[in-house]
Amino acid sequence: MTDEPCAGTGAAAGAGRNLTPGMRQYREIKAQYPDAILFFHIGDFFETLEGDAEIVSRELDLVLTSRSKNGDQRIPLAGVPHHAGEGYIARLVAKGYKVAICEQIGDPKSAKGLVKREVVRVITPGTVIDPAMLTSSAATYLMAIAPGTKGADWGMALLDISTGEFFVSPLSATGISGNIRSEIARYRPAECIVPSTVNDDLRAVFRQNGVVVTPYADDRFLPDRAERTLCDHFGVATLAGYGCDAMPAAVGAAGAALAYAEETQKSALPHVSGLSTRMSDRSMMLDAITLRNLEVHESIRGGTKGVTLFSILDRTRTPMGGRLLRRHLTRPLTGIPQIGARLDAVEYFTKSAAFRISLQELLSRHADIERITARIAYGNAGPRDLVVLADSLETIPALKKILADPSPSYPGSGPVPERVAAARDRLTDLPDVIDLVRKAINDDPPATAKNGGVIRPGYSKELDEMTGILHSGKNWIVELQQQEREKTGIKSLKIGYNRVFGYYIDVSRTNTSLVPARYERRQTTATGERYTIPELREKEALITNADERVLALERTLYTRLIDEIRIKTPALQRISSAIAALDVAATLAEAAQAYDYVRPQLDDGDAIVCRDVRHPVVERSLAGGFVPNDVDLSGSKTQIMIITGANMAGKSTYMRSVALCCIMAQAGSFVPARSARIGIVDRIFTRVGAFDDLASGQSTFFVEMLELSNILNNMTRKSLVILDEIGRGTSTVDGCSIAQAVLEYLHGRSPAGPKTLFATHFHELIDLEGELKRVKNYHFAVQETKKDVCFLRKLIPGATDKSYGIHVARLAGIPGKVTDRADTLLAESLNRAVAPGAKPQRYTQLLIADDSLPAPAGQKEPDAVLAELSCLDTDSMTPLQALAKLAELRDLTKKAGGKGMKEAER
Repeated sequence: MTDEPCAGTGAAAGAGRNLTPGMRQYREIKAQYPDAILFFHIGDFFETLEGDAEIVSRELDLVLTSRSKNGDQRIPLAGVPHHAGEGYIARLVAKGYKVAICEQIGDPKSAKGLVKREVVRVITPGTVIDPAMLTSSAATYLMAIAPGTKGADWGMALLDISTGEFFVSPLSATGISGNIRSEIARYRPAECIVPSTVNDDLRAVFRQNGVVVTPYADDRFLPDRAERTLCDHFGVATLAGYGCDAMPAAVGAAGAALAYAEETQKSALPHVSGLSTRMSDRSMMLDAITLRNLEVHESIRGGTKGVTLFSILDRTRTPMGGRLLRRHLTRPLTGIPQIGARLDAVEYFTKSAAFRISLQELLSRHADIERITARIAYGNAGPRDLVVLADSLETIPALKKILADPSPSYPGSGPVPERVAAARDRLTDLPDVIDLVRKAINDDPPATAKNGGVIRPGYSKELDEMTGILHSGKNWIVELQQQEREKTGIKSLKIGYNRVFGYYIDVSRTNTSLVPARYERRQTTATGERYTIPELREKEALITNADERVLALERTLYTRLIDEIRIKTPALQRISSAIAALDVAATLAEAAQAYDYVRPQLDDGDAIVCRDVRHPVVERSLAGGFVPNDVDLSGSKTQIMIITGANMAGKSTYMRSVALCCIMAQAGSFVPARSARIGIVDRIFTRVGAFDDLASGQSTFFVEMLELSNILNNMTRKSLVILDEIGRGTSTVDGCSIAQAVLEYLHGRSPAGPKTLFATHFHELIDLEGELKRVKNYHFAVQETKKDVCFLRKLIPGATDKSYGIHVARLAGIPGKVTDRADTLLAESLNRAVAPGAKPQRYTQLLIADDSLPAPAGQKEPDAVLAELSCLDTDSMTPLQALAKLAELRDLTKKAGGKGMKEAER
């Protein structure tokens, strides 16, 4: 299409009839990218036509116009300025669209006839690399999924072309839908490419979770072809060194992902320099439900903007560190040596706040080296990228010095931990890159190099000469303007320029009578006349030629500069990974000191024993302080804790605290506790809260049962299971029966089972403590007065049969008539006679004595034992005195009938 408007028919008006050459060119290119919006470069604009124009107009709120009509049809048109195209493209991509960028390849000035155009790049949600389109420092993943053959494992590949991160992982074919949901929750891919063998139900899973699904050529997923693609890219003969050669489906997914990325970028991706294999047995598995319920990196209600474990811990100073911390928290390790190495690094930075602060100050000077390196490798890094890269690299010597062993700024610290030393060794000085950028690039360059003004004077002699000619020519124009004003007496005379007529002398209509005969008229305007003279024409040719040559030479020099720095891609990637590792260790040390966390002890046992565990997120928002609690779980001893107690007493918070403590520990973080010993957990399962899926026709209770089924079918003896209110979505009899059956199944007959925290209001279940040897009852203490109930948030042994639901209803603002009536009905229910032979409810709820309460019916005097207890000075008693007092109280209760002591002993 030429730079003039083109005419043609609409899409429905008989394709191919009476088309202009430009419209024919457009349709030929559009036919190659039918699933993308084609941004067609015409002059100073990107134009979209036909159906694409209607989409762009609707999605970007642009005016929909039209091209010249052919017959009765007009061609819909919507355009955006070429220089502002990135912003509009970013908005379309964020909405899930693919955009094909079609640029003018030829020079419109020298082209004879139609300007040559071709698509230089396709931007999709999963292949964004431009900084203007990357709205977050979080990773932007392209996912590929490949089914296994004959029930074998599926393959998954994830590629972030903005950083070069590339890895594969096998997916069990059993429960593939749930497995895919878990990986989506963990990595939040923007786009997933799939072969035709992936059915519509699985594609719907991606779409329901906000992932764009893109069908891709089936042959690209074939293991043999995919292996050739990967081997050719990495320059290797086999994939054995990457650990995935025995996983054909994973290889197929990886080959397809790489091929798709290269096709969309229209370029090789040299910064994608490695492929790693992530096996499920090397990390704790956290499914989508658990990540949601525990709010690891996304809030249940507020999405990524809510308060989460990640947001509480994230004090990283660099984008690379933030991405690495997120990966640690969503995929904790199971290998004790690897976890220990991370904890050693964190502990190292907790020993001296001054040392850590000095390190973090240096880290904060680093730009996103990982993404800048990717753009350099791809070839679209801007001048400002290079300047901030040089600024970042200048801090490397200082970083290495502060991390030296022994460090002069950190005396007496002992040997540098392995992880810190390895990061330090990857910090390579690159003075040649710094020097090159400083010599070549202006201090304050433009964002892009396409319009010049990037190269520093003195870098290129040839460029300096051309620039001198250009500047002298423009100065000559200014001098000529002043001379002509004096010669003609026309004070308003101006010398202007446009692309059509070049340089001209502009004279207003009122002064045309003063124009000398040597002026040659070129154009009449509404306000006057435009002229030229021979010497202006001669200088115009010189200036125009110099301007074009300067711009062309600047682009050439800049391209060479990028090529020189591209060679340093491996070193830059090593530096980036080192900075990320140091940043995460330092930020976790900072959090540990700020929040009073301790180093956990990890072992291969089956116990989780923690003292004074706190919820890392909840405690940050409580003005009155968080009440910590202990946990002592063991697969072979106290395997299941049945937790009863009042609504709002803290059952759910407590269970989440234990789970988050395990995640933090295995991620390599200190934990919110006084002490913690944790046997490695392979998976954490949670069934917390009530959610439904009305879009799929699934009720709250059905969703609960689906989640429960996933837990019971996939747990192992090393798993941690969190169950909150199982069975509450159906009738009381059905729900209680299901809950008891689940407890019995979890307990099983093996000598050890999954460690389980089971919160319930089915008080009938507390009798299981006497029937199942690895089940123990616990409840949260409550203080009750005449008018109020105080939740003490303290977990103690024993059970309770009171939930205080009516009290909570009052707190929620339920009308008084409703809660008063509920009180009456509850009293009637509790006062009903117990049927002959029926077993009365067990009640061991801890009630804190309150003197303001009336004495029980028939009791004329205060309880002597309680009165004695209230007067004891336990802090000053010796163990022998305490035992003697205990014997005295026992005798006292025997005299009163012994009822209280018998209940306490039981």
